[in-house]
Order: sequence, then C-alpha cells, then structure tokens
Amino acid sequence: MIPIGAKGQAHLDVTMEQTAAAVGSGALPVFGTPFLCGLMENAAMTCLQPYLEEGRGSVGTHLDVSHDAPTPVGMRVWAEAEVTAVSENGRMVDFSVRAWDEAGPIGAGKHTRAIIQNQRFLEKCNAKLNP
Repeated sequence: MIPIGAKGQAHLDVTMEQTAAAVGSGALPVFGTPFLCGLMENAAMTCLQPYLEEGRGSVGTHLDVSHDAPTPVGMRVWAEAEVTAVSENGRMVDFSVRAWDEAGPIGAGKHTRAIIQNQRFLEKCNAKLNP
C-alpha cells in the first residue's frame, strides 16, 4: 500500500544541455521548463517504486506546474514529490510537487501517475507499430 505523505526526491546540476535554448522551449540559456517537469516526475517515480511489486512501474498521466524562477547553468536544482491521494483501486496516485535551486523555490504544482504492468504497457505501446 502506498502511504499518503510518502516523499521522493530528485536532483541535478544544470548543464547547457538542460537549458530552454537547448531544448527549444525558449531562447535563453537557463534551466528549461521541460527539464523541471522531468525532474518533478522523477521525484514522484522515485517515491513510488519501493512500494511496487516486481514487474510494475508507473507512468505520468497529468502534470500541472508553474515555473516561477530562472536557474543559471551550473546551479544545483532538486524536486520533491509527496503523495497526496491514492485512488480506491490503488492504480492512480496524486502528488504535490515542488522544486528549488540554491537560491530558493523555482516551481510547484500537482502530478498524477498511473501504476502499470511494465511488460503489458510496452506491448500495448509497441502494438502501435503494427496496426
């Protein structure tokens, strides 16, 4: 059972490859929003994995975040995800997500993940190649 209040974290040091300019989401060499979202999702995935049976994983289904402050290349960023709700059947998990850099808060929001059977999920995905 996944407990309400469980937390996970993820962190990284911002490189040029993780800037808005590099990914095309902006023109400036600052930490890109797509990478902020990925960091938040990673924190949530990290939080869930210890509670899942062998062969199970999770995939993101919804992300609603604000990116509130810029972060320069070279600065450390980290995100925290906290479980706020688990569906009755245990398949959907909601999180509060927040992120910081060394100067303070940089973003926050909500994220939902679905618990999946890894092999079945991949089979369904790959079936799209042979309709």
